[in-house]
Amino acid sequence: MDPVALTFDDGPHPETTPALLAALGDAPATFFLQGSNAADHPDLVRAIAAAGHTIGNHSWTHPRLPALSPPERELEVARTQDLLTGITGTRPALFRPPYGDTDAAVAATIAGHGLAEILWTVDTRDWAGASTGEIVEASAVVEPGGVILMHDGGYASTVAAVPRILAALAARGLRAAAVTG
Repeated sequence: MDPVALTFDDGPHPETTPALLAALGDAPATFFLQGSNAADHPDLVRAIAAAGHTIGNHSWTHPRLPALSPPERELEVARTQDLLTGITGTRPALFRPPYGDTDAAVAATIAGHGLAEILWTVDTRDWAGASTGEIVEASAVVEPGGVILMHDGGYASTVAAVPRILAALAARGLRAAAVTG
């Protein structure tokens, strides 16, 4: 079965992370964590790691990285790397720029930390208030090897969509996977 990467940005979030972990069951995913949220909820970071999911860096405060000065950009990435490494004991290898907003300066910053930049092929638009059905429908166009963008930011519609997405993938002969850098 061909893989499709399920990804969740912006967490961890106390109202949805445990529910997402339950909805995923044994299906692997990648969680791109925001450092400030991880600092507030280290227990949830540990739960994501303990469930076998891949953890990636999503900056400290979710800014538009190209608009920052080099020292500010460096701090956003480094502070999150250090925190996530300290919590999990594993240094993240993946980075997703907030809003997918990237340029050569962002690429150089993350390369300095040994991070691979990961974007997406399907945006479910859960962040824009998409309903559960709309999230499932958006994910249905994913191709083998694709990456589905979702969010762990308190969206109950996303949590409800996950089992339906997993079932739809299986019906197409696809399987959920974590991102590989």
